[in-house]
Amino acid sequence: MSFLTKKKICVTHNGAFHTDDLFATAALSILNNGNIKIIRTRDAEIFKKADYIYDVGGDYNPDNNIFDHHQKGGAGNRESGIPYSSFGLIWKTYGEKICGSKEVADMIDKKIVEPIDAIDNGMDITVSKFKDVEQYTVNNIFKAFYPTWDEDVLDVDKIFEGEVKKIIPLLKREIEVAKSNIKGEKIIMEDYNNSQDKRIVILSKPFHRFLVRDVLPRLPEPLYYVCPSGHSSEWKVETVSVTPDTMESRKLFPESWRGFTNGDPKLREVTGIDDIIFCHKSGYLIHVKSKESAIKLAEKALIA
Repeated sequence: MSFLTKKKICVTHNGAFHTDDLFATAALSILNNGNIKIIRTRDAEIFKKADYIYDVGGDYNPDNNIFDHHQKGGAGNRESGIPYSSFGLIWKTYGEKICGSKEVADMIDKKIVEPIDAIDNGMDITVSKFKDVEQYTVNNIFKAFYPTWDEDVLDVDKIFEGEVKKIIPLLKREIEVAKSNIKGEKIIMEDYNNSQDKRIVILSKPFHRFLVRDVLPRLPEPLYYVCPSGHSSEWKVETVSVTPDTMESRKLFPESWRGFTNGDPKLREVTGIDDIIFCHKSGYLIHVKSKESAIKLAEKALIA
């Protein structure tokens, strides 16, 4: 005999949707294993039937699952100074339960929730370095599906629910990525501690450069790291960034090595390494067939 669980009623505002109410709804769906009913309204009578009220209602009362931030005085700011939106307020209350770990929830908050809260509160958190070129954000992606001014008025509530269905797997995936990154950071630190020459860190796993860039640039010594490529039996040597938030390398590979591909004999000649495959033209990446050769190339680059 099966028992049906009553769906949790999630009430948010109708009309135009924004990234914060989309992600807030996705978070509540994950929290309740998908067992939710979405009602988009500003009718205070319907609020009385809600299990969750967010981004509408003019109140913030987490004990009663009310998460609005539009009232006078808002609903508070983070230590960073970024005000909370409905997504941030829900994440503050339920993020750890959704993720199963405060560490993971905090990582998601920093990566996804804070930027969305900032955008929803009209704050700029990035500055373009190039005239008329702006960063394409998650806000752009989901707002693109809102009807344009010259389209017939469509069922916006249906579009809203469709976008939430897209966000749920994205948010679940980001949680899994965060869990993996936390585990990976610990391994990278172990590998760093086990490396004899701290300028060349030999990694035991095929970590993506974006994860390595979050760890090694925080340490003073590393210039290069060596690790399996992850997609073949090859190994790679990469430069370490100056800081975690820049692509600038602490020490590029020699100019004479750069731009050779497909095992070019000239590359073997200038490096003295027979199984080298290529060196990126920007001087930050080398692929080679063996771990031993990867280490030798890093050692040569140190003194070049």
